[in-house]
Parts: sequence; C-alpha cells; structure tokens
Amino acid sequence: MKSVEVAAGTVQYREEGDPNGPPVVLLHGLLMNDAQWDPALRHLPSGFRYLLPVLPMGGHRVPMRADADLTLPGMVGIVADVLDALDLTDVTLIVTDWGGPLFLTDLGRDTRVSRLVICPSEAFDNFPPGLPGKIAWLASRSTGTVWLAMRQLRVARLRRQRLMFGMMAKHPVPQAVVEQWVAAGLTDRAIRRDLVKYCRTRFDRADLIRATQRLAEFDGPALVLWSENPVMPVDHGRRLADLLPHGRLAMIEDAYVLVMLDQPERTAAAIAEFLGVTAAR
Repeated sequence: MKSVEVAAGTVQYREEGDPNGPPVVLLHGLLMNDAQWDPALRHLPSGFRYLLPVLPMGGHRVPMRADADLTLPGMVGIVADVLDALDLTDVTLIVTDWGGPLFLTDLGRDTRVSRLVICPSEAFDNFPPGLPGKIAWLASRSTGTVWLAMRQLRVARLRRQRLMFGMMAKHPVPQAVVEQWVAAGLTDRAIRRDLVKYCRTRFDRADLIRATQRLAEFDGPALVLWSENPVMPVDHGRRLADLLPHGRLAMIEDAYVLVMLDQPERTAAAIAEFLGVTAAR
C-alpha cells in the first residue's frame, strides 16, 4: 500500500495496472475497503492506472487525525483532497454503495473528474440506504457497537442474514475479502472512532436531493451501472442516468448492490466497454 497526506490525515491507497495510463479511481462502501474490488480488478482492461483509496469508513487501516472532519461533507472533501494530492487529471471516478462522491459537483470539487461510473449507491434522499443501511447506521453509533458488528460480519451465516449483507450481496461475499474489511477495526479503537464520527452526520433530505441534482452540471460521460436490488431503488439509477447530460443506464443481472462481488466479470466488462469508448473520444 502507498499513502498520501491530506488535511484529515494519512490516506492509504493501492495502485494497479499501467502507472502511465489514464487514471481510474475505484471507491468503496461503508465498512469496506479496496478489497471490495479484488474479484473484478483482475478482469479490468490493461493500459489504465487503477487507484483504490482506502477512505476512513471503518475498513481503513490507518486512523485519521483526532480532529478530522469525518461527516459526510468532510468525507467528500477527503476524496477531492486525495485527487488533488496525487495531482490526478482526467479521472474516471467509480462510485459504489457510499454515495458521497456524487456531491463533488455540488461542492465545486469535481474538476479533476472527467468520467463517472456509478454502481448501485446512495442517491437523492436514500441516506443511509434502505433497511440494511439504517441497521448499519444504528450499529455504528459507538465504538463498542461497531466492534460487535464487525465480529458478526466475520461469521458467514450471520453475514448472509437480510439485516446484514443478505440484501447487499446476492451471492456469498468471499471470507478473505471480509477479513480484510474488519481486520484493523477489530483491533484498533481509533478506526472504529472514525466510523462513528461519520455516522453522526445529520442528513437533510431536501438538501441531499438538491445536491444530487447538481449532477446535471457534470458534463462528462457517465455510466450508471445498476442492478435490481432491495436497497438502492432501480428508479434512482434511472433518475441518475436521466439527470446526467451524458448519462447511460446499464443493468447487471443476478446481483444486488455489490455488483463487483456478485458479478465481477460482468461488472468489469461493462466498465471496460465504457473506458474503451470514452477514452477513444
């Protein structure tokens, strides 16, 4: 793992592919990290520089500074700060589960992003998303409840329950991936503290919708790569594709929210097609 310094602290990131290729930044969801993309990463096309930042959302391995702003706006700022610190331009940004990066345009910090791929994510007023999101939110109200949730997440039988990951992933999540998600948080209270700080964000439904609608000002190509799932409404995928001036909706079959885990090859193929067409332009 490499690392970069931003105002909030040290952010680790992983780099794969061609170091001289066009940058593709793959983000992750709550209680997850870069390992979320492991099954799909090997199927993505060569010739691109793949960067996987590990955001302080519970699956990170290095705690943030104690005074870091880890509310939703602060976390979106960290994404932008990482792009700035790495001096990335013409970025393809891939969003999944956590919808915060969709607000980069509203905050005026999307200038380094040229293309968007939006996998099933929080959008409009769906923060936290659906019943599993609300359960996860409640489970992340203290460092103690986060520790308990992480312990339960390690148990495959419990993980498959609908209130945990049974509505997020249609097929079993590989144990090796989950172990990477929870390893640091189970042993380091400061990691759990960072997640709790994010979960203290107070959401205003009207403001969330307004901020999402600012995507109408994003002028780059966009692929909305959605699925039929019980957490992120398909209607939100359609609305995002209609909202984005150059948006297109594509569906991944036989998958829930975590399309890159449920269908890694299909997800990678759809992203590869998008990268090929838009890079050629």
